[in-house]
Amino acid sequence: MADNADAAPRHPFASPASTHVLQPGDVVVATRGDRLETLLGSCVAVLLTDPKRTVAGLCHIVHAGEPPRAAEGDTAYARCAMQALFAGLRRVGLAPELCEARVYGGGNMFPSLYGDGHVGAANQRWVLGFLGDVGMTVHAQSLGGHTYRKLAWVVGDGEPECTLVDVCGMHPIPE
Repeated sequence: MADNADAAPRHPFASPASTHVLQPGDVVVATRGDRLETLLGSCVAVLLTDPKRTVAGLCHIVHAGEPPRAAEGDTAYARCAMQALFAGLRRVGLAPELCEARVYGGGNMFPSLYGDGHVGAANQRWVLGFLGDVGMTVHAQSLGGHTYRKLAWVVGDGEPECTLVDVCGMHPIPE
């Protein structure tokens, strides 16, 4: 898990904004002006932000659902990642259930080998089911297909940039 999941809102005279590049299993809470980036294949990223977009949390989920006993607490697993994300938002005074949700990723990286039962589809189903169960509305999503996704966002106004990249040719493609 990224070491700044409990970041507090920045004071106006504090250090300049940071860039957080999330690796698989990372969870981060960031403040206005911070840049969030990740690369997704079959993994799913969940971005939660307050409606005023002053604070955001992002997690990079590798595996749907529950971790095995030996990996309890590992934020590569969906339940643990969402628990850590919610806890980080609560530490900075946000009720996660009141945040706006955006979801990205869940691609089938091996379409010639796997049909509908691929890892990315399982990750999508788990995340969307979880968000629905806690009553959160997904405001935007880019899920599935046979592409990688480059996700980047500066916490604040505007929408996250989600660039689709073809698996075979590694070229950006329009969504």
